[in-house]
Amino acid sequence: MNLLSLFGPLPALLAAAQPAQPVHPGMPAWLTFGYGIALLVLLFWYFAADDPTRKRTLGTVLTVVMVAFCLESVVQEGIHKGIDLQGGTSFLIRLDTPPAGTVDKDSLDQAVEVIRKRVDAMGNGEPVISPEGTDRILVQIADLDPASVKDAEDKLKQVARLEFRLVRPDSQQLLEKIDKGEEPVPPGCEIRYEYQTDADSKPVLDKNGKKVIASRYIVKKEADMGGEHVVSAHAFFTTQYGVSLTLDNVGKDLFGKLTGAAYDQHTPLAILLDGDVVSAPGVDHGAIYDGSAEITGNFNEASAHSLASVLQNPLRTPVHIEDERQASATLGADSIKSGIYSGLAGLLLVAVFMIVYYRVVGVIAIGALVINCVMVVGFLAMFKSVLTLPGIAGLILSLGIAIDANVLIYERLREELDHEKPLKAAIESSYSKAFSAIFDAHVTQFLTAAILFWLANGPVRGFALTLTIGIVASMFSSLLITYTCFSWAFAINALNHISMLHLIRSKGFDFVGNARKFIALSLLLVAISIGTLVYRGQANLGSDFRGGDRIVLSSKQPLTPDQVRGILGGAGLGSATIQSERTADHNFISIRSDYGSAEKIEDHLKQSLPDAGLTFESVDHTGALVGNELARKSGIALLMGLAGIFLYMCVRFETSFAVGSIVALAHDLIITLGIFALTGRELSLIMVGAVLSIAGYSINDKVVVFDRIRSGLRDRHGGNTVAQIVNTSINETLSRTILTGGTALLTVLALYFFGGPVLNDFAFSFVIGIVVGTYSSIFIASPIVLWWSRRGGASLHAEIKRKPEPPIGGRLASS
Repeated sequence: MNLLSLFGPLPALLAAAQPAQPVHPGMPAWLTFGYGIALLVLLFWYFAADDPTRKRTLGTVLTVVMVAFCLESVVQEGIHKGIDLQGGTSFLIRLDTPPAGTVDKDSLDQAVEVIRKRVDAMGNGEPVISPEGTDRILVQIADLDPASVKDAEDKLKQVARLEFRLVRPDSQQLLEKIDKGEEPVPPGCEIRYEYQTDADSKPVLDKNGKKVIASRYIVKKEADMGGEHVVSAHAFFTTQYGVSLTLDNVGKDLFGKLTGAAYDQHTPLAILLDGDVVSAPGVDHGAIYDGSAEITGNFNEASAHSLASVLQNPLRTPVHIEDERQASATLGADSIKSGIYSGLAGLLLVAVFMIVYYRVVGVIAIGALVINCVMVVGFLAMFKSVLTLPGIAGLILSLGIAIDANVLIYERLREELDHEKPLKAAIESSYSKAFSAIFDAHVTQFLTAAILFWLANGPVRGFALTLTIGIVASMFSSLLITYTCFSWAFAINALNHISMLHLIRSKGFDFVGNARKFIALSLLLVAISIGTLVYRGQANLGSDFRGGDRIVLSSKQPLTPDQVRGILGGAGLGSATIQSERTADHNFISIRSDYGSAEKIEDHLKQSLPDAGLTFESVDHTGALVGNELARKSGIALLMGLAGIFLYMCVRFETSFAVGSIVALAHDLIITLGIFALTGRELSLIMVGAVLSIAGYSINDKVVVFDRIRSGLRDRHGGNTVAQIVNTSINETLSRTILTGGTALLTVLALYFFGGPVLNDFAFSFVIGIVVGTYSSIFIASPIVLWWSRRGGASLHAEIKRKPEPPIGGRLASS
């Protein structure tokens, strides 16, 4: 067995999940590094050890140290909850593409730091501010109440281009002549406006919703000095509010010349933000060359602090918000409860099944499963990764993956015992023979999760990270921990007999002979699915992909979707999709509408239902540009995932097996999406994770069957044909194929019934994917392999024609 090959990519994935930072505030980095090296040394030593006593001791030490390390991480760091779990607002900010065509790294880094300073000034806990791709910045602010969202949005939008421009000396007289049509705007100049603000430094609007102009200035089109030269700026109060600023060395010279010109010409110096004049102070005492100055004028406390923040934090590249998601603390608390309920329900269902079906060895598997959960949570805390609601889905899904590995081992153990091997030898043999299938299945799942992590953003990346950690933890718990438990049981004579239920005993069904019937059925389902997807067209895509707004609201008084639909229909908003949603403790109503309509819907509902006690728990705005890019990245992720699986299957098996895998996976995904569309559901961002995970999970079952076919080809007896070997292999693995699908189905059903509305579509698609994937593993994939080999793929024919060679040195067969 070689568990180490799965640990290689994990640190890089974890490091990429969050900005680099020490693991624990109180633990030196060298000690953390040494701790990790010690674990790796123990792991190498464990797999190199031949002595059973030494192997058992090392396995015990590894388990205890790993669990202790993970628990200590959880206690020290806690679990960092995402916006959807604790409440708050997430903004996706995009930097405008310059004429050159791309945003350079310096501009992105500078924008991140500028926005970090601006958000820190808001004083909202520990915000998450990180670059996304090459031209976007993700800003997550926790505990931001709905009343403050608009103010935060305005401040983030304000963080843009800051300029100093000289006002023309004859500006006011020239404006009067321009208004009368007597003179045009001078060449190289333009008119810029200063707008009225209220006591909170917010623009004053007229009855038409337009900003009220306070002053007009004629200024140069080109800036005399950019805001990047401002080192610091602070609001102050003496007899009135003002702003003091300090410039860098280059700025000192530029500012000195600029203020000297303003003083000589008796004209103001306009300070512009995004093209609007925020202040136009005069210069009273000549040129200022010492790099410091004070701006005074018609300021109040709010406007002085606002201008100081703008001066200190200018951006070289303008920005705009293209995606915004809000979640209330109530919705977040309900999401946590839903996640806990679904996780506990899934664990309980799996525990009951394993104990009833596998009895004593089932108890060992459940113990390993609990340690698996501790490891996943511990790694998330250790690397300060943010846990989101999709991340909880990834954790629950990893439980199904972990228990699948135990099912493969135990079903192989049943076969070894049926051959009347001694119990200890049977257990040793079952782990050795099952390793190949477990390893291949986990690697293919890992490939899809890693690709998803690489290409995804936001919550889907959290799902991919949690699933990736769960896959690695599954290998550790199902192979090392359970094996060590068996070793101790034999050492203290606590295990002398094993009994298991055996409900699936069919060994003689002609799957290959009946393949045409099942393939015909599959072709019909594929045709119906494609037809449904084409017929619905854009209706298949949710707001995450085609852009739009989504509102989730609650009310103190009973409120139905029909009531909301009637109210909005009377206001010309009847095209919105309105549904009822249920979480752990509350009923909500969700509204999906066109982009930019959320504010109008909120205002209209508040006016129409003033006594209903409406609370807008969540408001999401997704621009069409973001949606198009998400759709493109989703398609790339899917194609790369399938390509990765194909290449891996070619290397580990042969081309015919790879072709059978891809055809069966395409079958599974098309039918799953078709049924999803038939139920009227819309594809959301989290569905990208679902589709790729279904592909990774579906290949697991197929790997088990393929591994047995490969084993049969190598160790055939009696001169069986390829078709007979394929048929026998499907029958021999039928029990484990159905059981692995069934145990995974238990965890996903718990997620479907208890996971809340956000994860309902995800769980529904996975239920369909597991059922269809199990079906194709039994009836579709292997016949395709056989068909392909008969039409050019000579590998299987060459294998069957080769004379069997006797085992050398007791060679172990694959499962």
